[in-house]
Amino acid sequence: MADDIRPASRRPETAAEPEGRWLAEVAAGASRDAGGVDVQLLGEYLPMLADAAVHGRRPRREELDVVEALGRRAAEQGISAGRVVQLYLSAARRLWHDLPAVARSRDCEAVRVAATAVLQVVDDAVATLAEGYAVARRDLVRREETLRRELVDDLLRGDSDLGALVERAEPFGLDLARAHRVALAAPSRRLPDADAAISALEAVIFDRLGDRDVLVATKDGLLVVIAPADATTAQRVAPPPEPSGELGQLMHRELTRLPRGDTWRIAVGRAHPGLYGIARSYEEAREALSMAGRLQVTAPVVDAHDLLVYRVLLRDQPAIVDLVQAVLGPLVNARGGAQPLLDTLREYFDTGAVATESAKRLHVSVRTVTYRLDRVRRLTGYHPADPAHRFTLQAAVLGAKALNWPAQPLPASG
Repeated sequence: MADDIRPASRRPETAAEPEGRWLAEVAAGASRDAGGVDVQLLGEYLPMLADAAVHGRRPRREELDVVEALGRRAAEQGISAGRVVQLYLSAARRLWHDLPAVARSRDCEAVRVAATAVLQVVDDAVATLAEGYAVARRDLVRREETLRRELVDDLLRGDSDLGALVERAEPFGLDLARAHRVALAAPSRRLPDADAAISALEAVIFDRLGDRDVLVATKDGLLVVIAPADATTAQRVAPPPEPSGELGQLMHRELTRLPRGDTWRIAVGRAHPGLYGIARSYEEAREALSMAGRLQVTAPVVDAHDLLVYRVLLRDQPAIVDLVQAVLGPLVNARGGAQPLLDTLREYFDTGAVATESAKRLHVSVRTVTYRLDRVRRLTGYHPADPAHRFTLQAAVLGAKALNWPAQPLPASG
């Protein structure tokens, strides 16, 4: 069909110029157009285009299978879909422009047929390329999710081989020599779309912290965030006021914005250095999450540091049960039960033993507060205003709150 067709290229065709060199020049130009994408990703695409233009041949299935494999290779190499598609489209444009056998011809029908054949190849090849790319990307995402989940499980368990974990953590940008804190996010019902939640958290945390050393995953129906902390933080007696709270508030704000959002509770562990520090921070966050529920904490974000005293108290549960029973047990004999007296003691201690402020918080008169404190003294033998008695009473009040007494009976002490 193409004997009477002459090139439209401004570059004169010479009989001595090999076809392979010409196609190589087209491929090189297309690679430049696509930002330097490897010409090897074109495979036999250019000969397919030339064959379609000259002979009108459509690509065979096995040829398209090769194109699909090239799409998968591009995805595995981390090349963007836009750039690899641009490579193919630019190659087609350049080939048509410089095609030695097809260009400007008096036979319009011949040119139309050639153009139709070339466009069909472009359509089939690009669609197949994109399909291969998408399949590979899905496989890569699934593989990364599996690796991420397994890495998080091993990090939080804290008993895996350090050398192997360092190697596995490196692709995720996690530096196990740094200090990290772990935050857990629990929905009020079941975990919603985990992928959307992970993507949202990663984007906002990377943007805010300016650090790639963050890992977000799911575990046991919870969202888990492993985030870096100032290496000096773990050595301080008192933590800085912001970082852990900032992470928790950041997570809470982002999660509540999700479509079909839920009510979330966030617990943040303290910062600890090294691999085992991650496992320790996770255990603290998990205990804080559980304890916040038991203590009926209304705040959506809880910090493990703020609940340390309850962890200490419950470490020896038989002892704290015995303390509550021995010190506060007599309060059940008061008119109205133990709860009003316990509430008064709690506010009294929280306000630094200031009766007027306690009365404001309880919405009662100062006289009522002083009356209740006197009732405590008479029933228990401990005077809330006496420094020698105050520590025992306050420890017992905290223990009662941790055990949810008197709403629930005290566990058997032994």
